Amino acid sequence: MEKRPNRLIHESSLYLRQHAYNPVDWYPWCEEAFARARAEQKPILLSIGYSACHWCHVMERESFEDPETARLMNQLFVNIKVDREERPDIDQVYMNAVQLLTGRGGWPLTVFLRPDGTPFYGGTYFPPEDRFGLPSFRRVLLAVAQAYRERPDEIDKTAAQILDALRKIEATAAPGEESLDASLLDTATARLTALYDREHGGLRGAPKFPNPSVFEFFLQQAVAAQRPELLSMVRHTLEAMARGGIYDQLGGGFHRYSVDERWLVPHFEKMLYDNALLVPLYLRGFLCTGERDFVRVARETLAYLLREMRHPEGGFYASQDADSEGEEGRFFVWRHDEIQRVLGKDLGELACRYFGVTEVGNFEAGRNVLHRSLTVSQLAGLYQLPEADVESRLKEARRRLFEVRETRVRPARDEKILAAWNGMAVSAFAFAAGVLNDSHYQAVAEAGLRFLRERMWRDGRLLSVYADGQAKHLGHLDDYAFVLTAVLDVFEVSQTMELLDWSQRLAGVLLDRFWDNSAAGFFFTSDEHEALVHRCKPSFDGAVPSGNSVACRALLRLFHWTGEERYRTHAEAMLSAYAPAMRDQPSGFANFLCAASFQIHQPKEIVVVRHDESAEALLRAVWEACLPHRILLVLRPGDGKQALPLAEGKVAAGPPSCAFVCHRMTCSPPLRSAQDLQLALRS
Repeated sequence: MEKRPNRLIHESSLYLRQHAYNPVDWYPWCEEAFARARAEQKPILLSIGYSACHWCHVMERESFEDPETARLMNQLFVNIKVDREERPDIDQVYMNAVQLLTGRGGWPLTVFLRPDGTPFYGGTYFPPEDRFGLPSFRRVLLAVAQAYRERPDEIDKTAAQILDALRKIEATAAPGEESLDASLLDTATARLTALYDREHGGLRGAPKFPNPSVFEFFLQQAVAAQRPELLSMVRHTLEAMARGGIYDQLGGGFHRYSVDERWLVPHFEKMLYDNALLVPLYLRGFLCTGERDFVRVARETLAYLLREMRHPEGGFYASQDADSEGEEGRFFVWRHDEIQRVLGKDLGELACRYFGVTEVGNFEAGRNVLHRSLTVSQLAGLYQLPEADVESRLKEARRRLFEVRETRVRPARDEKILAAWNGMAVSAFAFAAGVLNDSHYQAVAEAGLRFLRERMWRDGRLLSVYADGQAKHLGHLDDYAFVLTAVLDVFEVSQTMELLDWSQRLAGVLLDRFWDNSAAGFFFTSDEHEALVHRCKPSFDGAVPSGNSVACRALLRLFHWTGEERYRTHAEAMLSAYAPAMRDQPSGFANFLCAASFQIHQPKEIVVVRHDESAEALLRAVWEACLPHRILLVLRPGDGKQALPLAEGKVAAGPPSCAFVCHRMTCSPPLRSAQDLQLALRS
């Protein structure tokens, strides 16, 4: 029988269109759906997911494509499907509600609402039959519909309790109640190190996520508080991830997380944000340890983003699916005999030993997730070959395996462009441009920022999503915070005054439209957004750092460049308000701890006065230094930056080129050599 499309066929979201031929009478999030629920006095079934989500696909196949399940859904509920990446504001509200109800969250998210949008019951994945300790989805549908009909008072009471709890979990202390000093950082560090996995790196337990903000904070503390053991933890973690199956050993880039504690078997989706956040961490790890392999990982990850995730006009796509040909990981895994056929006996044996490939396999159906089970040195010793020879052979093996893999059916790619995630990608390329002195990376970062400016900045407002040639949805807190950070990161590389001007316009919208005037912090939505049943003010780091913490760090940096007091005062109010949470729940507030470290230790303010080419050596000294916090300003004659506070007294100091290092209101004399500058940066 020919399938007929539902309303989702007209949506721009790939995730919604994936459900367009379900027999479920889906609505997108719209007033029409709520009006129908009110008119028919039916509860709403809200299903939230995203296109790269493996278990979202599983639930679709098992339940949403099943005619009998769809019949129950259509009979008992008004059904709404939401792409959490297009509407993170909706996802924030209802994810928090489900976590309150069940103690856990994730996608697919399944929430039952009253017609006014208030949640009263929910969960995540429900199987088609009772299993995994979960009731079947059909049983849940019948029980929820019966409770809604027969026990309306209980439903109303539960909904009211959830709304009250949502308000309470986001309440913050009043600014000024908590001291902000090094003891806060020390307490948080002690609690975080207690969670450290000393055998495998990362934080203990499974599934295992990279947690880049935690390890950036460790790097900061390692240098600022002179704690070398923290640097060892960072190095261990970065090495373990780079060896593991969470890292794509052939194509570069990181998968979402590993299901085990050894970083071995990943959930295979690749998200733009994971890769964008890990590149700067690996580069900072290189700057502070000298480990060259971290540069290789960063470059390979950036190459993956350029090869597979870049829009022709310079933006970056959102994600790649975990599944292909109906199987999770099919594109990425290998059988032992496949590798032997591709590489031949001798090279195949060498590659299998290096990548931990066996006939039994470490994944489903005798397949293997590639990981580096031996070092090149160990492999050279085992085969009694020179290391250079082994390196050359492994390079050839990777090339040939990659070429064969490219002929496979590729995982689907979600080609929507999200402002927040593109901000992260721009920041990654900008930081790589500075650290690696790579003009191509700078051009990529500038093109990404130009895409955001030309396609997603309209009438002084940032838009959140670009899909099918159209930008839509007013930007949320994360969009502004990450794009503001990206503008500052590109400014550090390019030193273009226009970018500093745009950064202040972005910050102005944040402060004027998102700030909570009754307490410190930013709401997730502005006062111009659609009003939902609750206005979230997220502070807890999830898959990405919280928008509040990112905005706080950006405002602190912006203050040092511009001297604008309101940036500092708002950021300090946030730090004071969230200090108790940083102390008590450091794993969820690691990015706020990075902001607190910036304010407590204060950045090195570095001004390079460029009169000739000798400035290049000074700039290399800055970019190659392991600094926990810094602000960089480059002054050129007539570049419009002479009026900035950092420029005062430094404009005419030359020729030749020179640098000043200022810290806590005290500046060095003009430094003419890179060696003198390096010494000043280390002091």
